[in-house]
Amino acid sequence: MSEHAPQPPRAAEAPVAEERFGVRLTDPYAWLRDPDWRAAMLDPGRLQAPIREHLEAENAYAEAVLEPVRDLRHRLFEELRARIKEDDASVPEPDGPYAYYVRFREGGQHPVVCRCPRDGGGAEQVLLDGDALAAGEAYFDLGDWAHSDDHRYLAYAVDTSGAEAYTIRLRDLASGLELPDRLEQARGDFVWATDGGTLLYTTLDEEHRPRWVYRHRLGDDPAADTLVYEETDPGFFVGLDRTESRRFLLIETHDHTTSEVHAGPAEDPAAGFRCLMPRERGVEYEVTDNGGEWLIRTNREAEDFRIVRAPLERPEPAQFQELIPHRPGVLIHAMHLFRGYLVRLESEDALPRIVIRRLADGTEHTVAFEEEAYALGIAGGLEYDTTTLRFSYASLTTPERVYDYDMESRTRLLRKEQEIPSGHDPSAYVARRIHATAPDGERVPISLLYRADQPPGQETPVLLSGYGAYGISQPAAFSPHRLSLVDRGFAFAIAHVRGGTERGYRWYEAGKLERKPNTFSDYIACAEHLIDAGYTGPGRIIVHGGSAGGMLVGAVLNQRPAYFGAAVADVPFVDVLNTMSDPTLPLTPPEWPEWGNPIEDEQAFRTILGYSPYENVRRQAYPPILVTAGVSDPRVTYWEPAKWVARLRALKTDDSPLLLKTNMSAGHAGPGGRFDFLKEVALRFAFVLWVFGRA
Repeated sequence: MSEHAPQPPRAAEAPVAEERFGVRLTDPYAWLRDPDWRAAMLDPGRLQAPIREHLEAENAYAEAVLEPVRDLRHRLFEELRARIKEDDASVPEPDGPYAYYVRFREGGQHPVVCRCPRDGGGAEQVLLDGDALAAGEAYFDLGDWAHSDDHRYLAYAVDTSGAEAYTIRLRDLASGLELPDRLEQARGDFVWATDGGTLLYTTLDEEHRPRWVYRHRLGDDPAADTLVYEETDPGFFVGLDRTESRRFLLIETHDHTTSEVHAGPAEDPAAGFRCLMPRERGVEYEVTDNGGEWLIRTNREAEDFRIVRAPLERPEPAQFQELIPHRPGVLIHAMHLFRGYLVRLESEDALPRIVIRRLADGTEHTVAFEEEAYALGIAGGLEYDTTTLRFSYASLTTPERVYDYDMESRTRLLRKEQEIPSGHDPSAYVARRIHATAPDGERVPISLLYRADQPPGQETPVLLSGYGAYGISQPAAFSPHRLSLVDRGFAFAIAHVRGGTERGYRWYEAGKLERKPNTFSDYIACAEHLIDAGYTGPGRIIVHGGSAGGMLVGAVLNQRPAYFGAAVADVPFVDVLNTMSDPTLPLTPPEWPEWGNPIEDEQAFRTILGYSPYENVRRQAYPPILVTAGVSDPRVTYWEPAKWVARLRALKTDDSPLLLKTNMSAGHAGPGGRFDFLKEVALRFAFVLWVFGRA
C-alpha cells in the first residue's frame, strides 16, 4: 500500500495476563470486550464508546480501502439480485382445509406468510406481512411460525436485535387481530397442544442459553405461565418438538454428543412429561411414535446410528427391537414418519440418499440421482396420513427442485424449480467430485465447480470453502451467488474435511477434541491436491469459511500463509482458547464436548493453544484478508474477530490489505433482509476480485 493509502486504526493495548498449566498467557486486546456485553448485544447503542469508536474506525478504513471497487460492489449487487425471483413463493403445504405457504413481493425484503383453501378455489389470506412488521426496525428476523390445530391462531417469533432473543406473538386468524400475549426473551421455538389454546415455549437465561420450558394459555398473563421443565446442566440446551402423528409433545435437551427426550400427551399438556431414557454421556437419540411403540434413531451401539422399536411405556434399551440396523459408514441423518411409511435420509461417502420403507411389510426403495455430487433434503410435510413425501434436490450446477413423491406408486411430481431470472444453463458448468489424501492417508472429498468453457489451470483462482465442526456437512448444493465468481474465471470448491459427517460419524469424531487438528491438515491437503492436480497454482486459492469455518481460515493461514492468495472469514470463531475458558459465555459449556474444557483439562488446553488462531498469529507475511463480524452476535461475539484483526495488524510483516467489517445492527446471520444480505455477498466478492486483479 502506498503512503497515501488510508491508514488502518491501531488498537490500544491493555494486556490481561494469567498462567495456566505452566504457560503464561497474555491477551493484549481483551479491552475490546465490553464488560456489559449482554446489554450491548441486545441494544448495540449501549456499546462502550471506545469500543464502538474502534469498530467504526475499522469500518471506515475498510470502506476507504475498497473505494476503488465501489462501482463493482454495486454492479455485483445488481447482478446477484437479478438471479433472485423477487416475487417468489414456496410450494403450498396442505394441512386439513388449508394450504400454507410463504411468498415474497417484488422489492420486499421479508417473507409474507399466507394460506389459501386446500383445493385452490378460494382467495389468499395474508397471515403475516414481514415487510410491515419490519418497518422502522434496524434489524428484523421472522423466526418460526405455526398455526394451531384448529387453524384459528398463529404463533410467530420475531427478533429485532440480531441477538437471537425472540418475542413470540400470537394472532387471531379469524379477525386478523393481534392478541395482547407477548412471550419475551424466548429462544423462538414453540409447539401447540391439540386444544388450539395452549402453547409450550422455551426461554433464555442470563447467559443466553435456552433453559426453561413454559406452558402458556392464550389470554393469560405470561407472568403467570407454568414452568414445565428446567434444565440444570449449563452444558445442555433445551428445545421443543412434536411427533408427526401429533400425539406427543417433546422436550429435547442436548449438548453436542448427548441427548435426552421427555414426552407428554399433546391433548393434555398439563398432564406432565416423562423422561423416555435418562441421558447417558455420548448417547444421542430422537423419537417419534408409531401406534403403540416408539421409533428411535440412536447411536447406542451404532456409531452411524440405527433405528429401533420400543414399547411406548418401556422404551429402555433392553426392549429395543432392530428396525434399521447399523451399517458402518452409512450415516442415518434423519427420519420422518408417515402413517404407513418411514423415510430416512442417509449418506455414504459424502453422497446423500432417501430411503423409503413401507411399514406393513418392510419393503424398501431408494430415491436415486445420478450427478457426481448433489444435496438432498426431506421437507416432510404437515400431514401424517398421506402417501406424499416432499423433498428437495440440488447440485452445484442444478438449481433447487422441489418434488412431491408418491411413496406407493413411486412416482415424482416436480412442484417447483428455482428460477434464475437473469438466466442459467446448467450445461455451461462442470461439477466434479475429487479426493485429496490427508497426511494420515484418509481420502478427503472435494466438490468442485467451474465453467465448461474455462477449464481450471495454474492461473485459475479457486475459492475453497471449508467448515468441519459439530458434525455438520457442507452439502454440494446450488448457489446462484457463486456464479458471479465462476463466470469471471474462478473455480469454486468445498473441502469436506473431518469434523463434519460427510463420511460417517467417525469423520466427525476424527475432527474434534484432541483430533481437531485433522480438520486443518485435511484442508491444507485439499489445497495441495488442487495445486498438484493442476486445477490452480500456489497463491491462487482463496481460503473461505464462516463461524467455526472461520476458525479453519485462521488456523490454516497461520500454518501455510503462502498457499493462499486471499482469505475471507465470516464471523470467525478465532478466539477459541479464551472463549472456551469462560463458562459465562452462551455457548461455552455446551461446546466443551466439541473442543474440550481448557480450564480443567491440560490436554484440551494444550491442544486448543496449539491451533487457536488468535494465540498463533506470528511475525510472518499473510495474504489479503477480509473479516466480517456482527455486534449483536451471541454465537461468535464481535470481539473475537476484532481482537484477531488487531493482533494480525500488530504482528504481520506485509502490507497486504487486512479489513474488518462489523455490522453494527445485526448478529451471526448478518442483515435480516434478503437484499441487505446480498450487499454483504457483493462486498466479499468485490474484495476477492480486486485482490486478483479482476475488478
